[in-house]
Amino acid sequence: MIKLYTFPPSTNSRKVRIALIEKGLEFERINIDLSKKEQKNPQYLKIHPFGQVPALDDEGFIIYDSTIINEYLEDEYPYPPLLPKDSEGRARARLMEDFRDTHFNPHFVEIIHEVRKPEGQKDLKLIEHAKAEITKCFERIEKELEGKEYLAGTFGLADIAYMSNIDLLERFQIPVESKYQNMLAWIERLKTRPSYAASAS
Repeated sequence: MIKLYTFPPSTNSRKVRIALIEKGLEFERINIDLSKKEQKNPQYLKIHPFGQVPALDDEGFIIYDSTIINEYLEDEYPYPPLLPKDSEGRARARLMEDFRDTHFNPHFVEIIHEVRKPEGQKDLKLIEHAKAEITKCFERIEKELEGKEYLAGTFGLADIAYMSNIDLLERFQIPVESKYQNMLAWIERLKTRPSYAASAS
């Protein structure tokens, strides 16, 4: 059976959980508690040399990095498909997933690190800056969704990448303004997928 080394609050861990659920794959969740530094245990470092989550063990084949894991799952378990068939569509999906990984999600991680600190130690300016950077991404997402229900046309890995951040928009009070109609409708579509609720823990 597939083993997923995960930490429920981790956005990248949830990203892989969603892909596994969408693929209908059974998997064992092995929680690595980042708050207790379990990711730095020598035993876990043999699985993930950089001491991060997620990592995936598929019958002895170990792989890490959420984007690479999801690409592997698409290659190894191609049904249902989560990437378009055509090369242009696949490239679009990968571009949007990369945008999430490099421009969108890192600012959520910054906020998560700050809000965990005791009240007097939180850097409120950093939090506000991170929120502003997240909001800047909305324009790109809105444009990519023009005339489409999902980022690459049909639901897939690009959309899955963002699903793990959706509830954090509400939690951290980052409103999506009404001018982003495409994005708002897309968020509602993603929330209705069974994998959204099933991946929450």
